[in-house]
Amino acid sequence: MTRILKSLRGFRTTDERGAQIVEFAVALPLLVVFVVGIFDFSNAFTLKQRLTNIARDAARAAASDPGNDLLGSATSTNPLSVMDVYYVIDNYLVANNLTDCGIAPTPTPSGLTWTFTASTGCPAPGLTIIVNRGYYYPATGGTAPSPTCVSQAPGGQIAVLSTCVSVQYAYPWRFGRAANLLGFGTMLPATISAVAVAANEN
Repeated sequence: MTRILKSLRGFRTTDERGAQIVEFAVALPLLVVFVVGIFDFSNAFTLKQRLTNIARDAARAAASDPGNDLLGSATSTNPLSVMDVYYVIDNYLVANNLTDCGIAPTPTPSGLTWTFTASTGCPAPGLTIIVNRGYYYPATGGTAPSPTCVSQAPGGQIAVLSTCVSVQYAYPWRFGRAANLLGFGTMLPATISAVAVAANEN
């Protein structure tokens, strides 16, 4: 009888260990998704805050510059106020150990909007900086600016002339790959964007 009880106890111990292994195997993918998600979303939030600071500083710098560099044939070259935006953003990225994707001071002009793009050493689509020195919006009832810095219709109101700066930075998400462990597909944005507007002072 004693021998039978001992063998039953041994079977129970082995059975419990097996159940613990199965429970751990089931819980591990979920734990991995949570840990990766916490790190990934906190990094994305930190990057968003940094880009917001960059865009604000750059918009203020350009808005305080004289607007006479935007007149006549100067719009086909690189106005000093637009280059101020470039240098503020590039210096901030380098100082904060963020790659500047090899961005060069050669924007593409379109009216009063200049666009810098680069993707060297960055995941696609890289880094995009949009500067609209002629951005305007209604004095009351305006909406948040879009990442394209397209002006808003005044709608019969007085238009506030300002500078809009948009920074779009590629972010390589890891959460999507972790979510695939559980069979979930995720659609996350390829870039993290920040937009800032400052009223032109001159």
